[in-house]
Amino acid sequence: MDISKDFVITVSRELGSGGRTIGRKLAAQLGVHYSDKQLIKELQEKFHLTVSGIEKLKGEKKNWVNDFMQLVAPAPNVDMFIEPEAPFLREFRPDLTTDDVHEAEVEIVKAIADEGSCVIAGRSAFFILKDYPNKVNVFITASMEHRIERVMKKQELSREEAVEVIERVDKMRENYIRRYTGRSRYDLRNYDLVLNVDDLTEEDAVNLILKYIKKSR
Repeated sequence: MDISKDFVITVSRELGSGGRTIGRKLAAQLGVHYSDKQLIKELQEKFHLTVSGIEKLKGEKKNWVNDFMQLVAPAPNVDMFIEPEAPFLREFRPDLTTDDVHEAEVEIVKAIADEGSCVIAGRSAFFILKDYPNKVNVFITASMEHRIERVMKKQELSREEAVEVIERVDKMRENYIRRYTGRSRYDLRNYDLVLNVDDLTEEDAVNLILKYIKKSR
């Protein structure tokens, strides 16, 4: 990957591995934008983005996704920047299906990647951007014990509650990936680099990813 040109790093991770934080710190080190499930969800919900609405935006605003991301985090008064009765906002339908939401997510992920260098966590970005020319796919994993302890601490849960949350999220994410990519998220062929972080700090993981990127140039 050539970091002198626009690039994308996708970070897939297991709950409790710290992958989300690693992705954020990696983006900070590289000085690029970081996007994850929360930002994409906020983009959809705040601006009621559907596929048809996104298509209209593409025609109206060349850099629409960058403009919108500036509003989401931090999010000032949207009415100061966006006309509340704009056509793409009226596109929102309360009967949207999971497939509708996914299609909009795909368009948003592609738009974020097209905007410039970035780190994107989750949302099957490794697959959505499979044809992107300057990209590295990373998977962050950890032992179950490591994950349980982290979830217990982060979410203030009992061990039993943490195990239940991890198992539920693992199943949900695997079903999501299989449904929309036809692959398993645990198939290591999806990724260029896989890190087990049991014995690594978040900073160690970031440094290893950066070393990999430099060697793969």
